[in-house]
Amino acid sequence: MADPQLPDPVVRTDGAHELARDLVVVPNRDVQLVPNIGVIGGTRSVLVVDTGLGPENAERVLAFAHDHAKGRRLYLTSTHFHPEHAFGAQVFADEATYLVNRAQAEDLALKGAGYLAMFNGFGGAVASRLRGARVPAPDVVYEESYDLDLGGRVVRLQAVGRAHTKGDQVITVPDADVLFTGDLAETGQFAIFPWFPPHDTDVSGLGWIEVMTRLAAARPRTVVPGHGAIGGPQVLEDVLGFLCELRDETFRRRDSAMDQETIVEEVRAVLTERHPEWQGREWIDPAVACLCGERAA
Repeated sequence: MADPQLPDPVVRTDGAHELARDLVVVPNRDVQLVPNIGVIGGTRSVLVVDTGLGPENAERVLAFAHDHAKGRRLYLTSTHFHPEHAFGAQVFADEATYLVNRAQAEDLALKGAGYLAMFNGFGGAVASRLRGARVPAPDVVYEESYDLDLGGRVVRLQAVGRAHTKGDQVITVPDADVLFTGDLAETGQFAIFPWFPPHDTDVSGLGWIEVMTRLAAARPRTVVPGHGAIGGPQVLEDVLGFLCELRDETFRRRDSAMDQETIVEEVRAVLTERHPEWQGREWIDPAVACLCGERAA
């Protein structure tokens, strides 16, 4: 059934801006299901971070990357396997080398088809953008980390462990002190918990807190979140603070033997009162359910 509340998730490259030398971000313009997309250059090669939702968006990104690269070799990576981040990779098949961490490759292989069907079920503009989309298969799979030498600039791809998904990775550009987080961090938004038992229960609130603690401690100068406004280290600190708040409010009630339905209702009320301007309130309920499950375990 179509969701009339979802706008057309189209990637618009005309608003791209440079964060550092030869490092450009195509911003998501606060449109749902549009990620912030990175284009990172060295003397020999260019790395694209995320594709947008579906082939047509990816074609726009590829054209932009070709124009930016000016003949340099192209690489592609995705921050995690969700469709708006990875389900345009097929367009890059003959143009770029697609590389991801092993856990993300497993997510694509095991859960990609299910997520493609789920997103198509949104109908409307989302299904239209996914027309012709296929679950991508990476060309190169690394284990924990991968240093990609673009020529005069080394970019580090780092698997972080189970958090928003099982296969999250971050991309660091050390010489510019820029961090791409994918959906580990978003701004103006309640954290997205894809807790869909029994089909997908890989999200971990406790793991997410551990990951964000490490990332925040590094204090990168510039943080490019998966969705929302680009910022500094405060972006990471804000997400970490919210996740700890969510954990504490949930665990305090869970430990008092309160039933889960009441826990969800009370935590939802508390968090929406504290963050009335944030979007994505529908993600509070699955977040609380996830943490209740983790506390019980």
